[in-house]
Amino acid sequence: MSNKDDVVIVSAVRTPFSRFDTAVADTPSIDLGMVVMKEVINRVGVKPEEVDEIYYGSCVVAEFALETDVPARQASLLAGFPAENISVTLDRACCSSLTTLRLGTLSMKAGEAKTVMSVGSENMPRTPHLAPGLRKGVRIGHIKLIDALFELGYTAKGFNPVALDAGEVAIEHGVTRNMQDEWAARSQELCLKAYAEGKFKTGEELTPIVIPQKKGDPIVIDRDESPRKTSIEALSKLRTVYGSPTVTAGNAPPISAGSSAILLMTREQADKRGLKPLATVVAAVSSATEPRGIAVVPAYTIRKALDRSGLKLDDMSLIEINEAFAAMPLVSTKILAGGDEKKWAELRGKTNVNGGAIALGHPVGASAGRITMTLAYELRRRGGGYGVAAICGGLAQGEAVILKV
Repeated sequence: MSNKDDVVIVSAVRTPFSRFDTAVADTPSIDLGMVVMKEVINRVGVKPEEVDEIYYGSCVVAEFALETDVPARQASLLAGFPAENISVTLDRACCSSLTTLRLGTLSMKAGEAKTVMSVGSENMPRTPHLAPGLRKGVRIGHIKLIDALFELGYTAKGFNPVALDAGEVAIEHGVTRNMQDEWAARSQELCLKAYAEGKFKTGEELTPIVIPQKKGDPIVIDRDESPRKTSIEALSKLRTVYGSPTVTAGNAPPISAGSSAILLMTREQADKRGLKPLATVVAAVSSATEPRGIAVVPAYTIRKALDRSGLKLDDMSLIEINEAFAAMPLVSTKILAGGDEKKWAELRGKTNVNGGAIALGHPVGASAGRITMTLAYELRRRGGGYGVAAICGGLAQGEAVILKV
């Protein structure tokens, strides 16, 4: 039954996700965040001053450090939100924009807020090289530069590259390189099919990125740039990366830029405003496991969400598991199937039905918001039901949300 204190999604939007070599590469993630922050409230007639709290996720610190380290505050002020608005920036790796949703939900459940915005924004191609020690001065000799994107910096403190962990754990669970290549081809095919059917479109999930030019018309990007036709044969020829036994550039997502925003309200507040919710947040949970377990943590987090909600896996009409690598949805659905091959095939069939990050891209701070809204919009197209979205984050953190439409 509906409750006036239910947390509901009333608006959800994202920018298209870019390729690495794109016109978006020079646009600060703060500016991308501003695009969706404005759009998500404009769609439902909410004024900036009516948003009680903003939770903003971003995890490539080196990029937003170019504008200092308070992107939530900067983006909210530059987007026209009042100086009195409460905002917070957080980094929980790829989980960040579901962590923002969960914390916003908790604030609303505690009675601290009635309207909350959950944002994620990232521009990975803009990440600068770092020159540690340069401030002290170099009398003579070469300057060492560090690429913050290479291995995502994990090896600096002795951890494995996540591609290595994902590949090894996949093999341990009987998920082969060929299975991962097949999943990658499926992701591309389903994404292109979704575009052909008009599922990813401006005015629903998408809002354009407009990049002014010194001369001539602005560049307008109104669709994801990375989806492409491929084949198992082409994918099988690619070399593995970072020492992984299975992960390649083909069964992993492209490095991307993009942003996402979700507007949350209490059901009572939405009713007062005459807004029809896109979805109800049934449960939002976090988890973590041993650092190398990045491919298994979505399954553990989904189980935790189901336990929290009192629902069963069979109640879920759709599943979204972020394709940080193809290993994640494959390993996690196999765990959820409990070793039942028929059940595993069934779960794969209702997971990422419009493709995933391998095709669309993975601007890490924004992706959790993306899988959440993709799930909500697809459930609505199918007439409603329950669905779960889950994502892994660096060193095996997890977030999951169950939605009812």
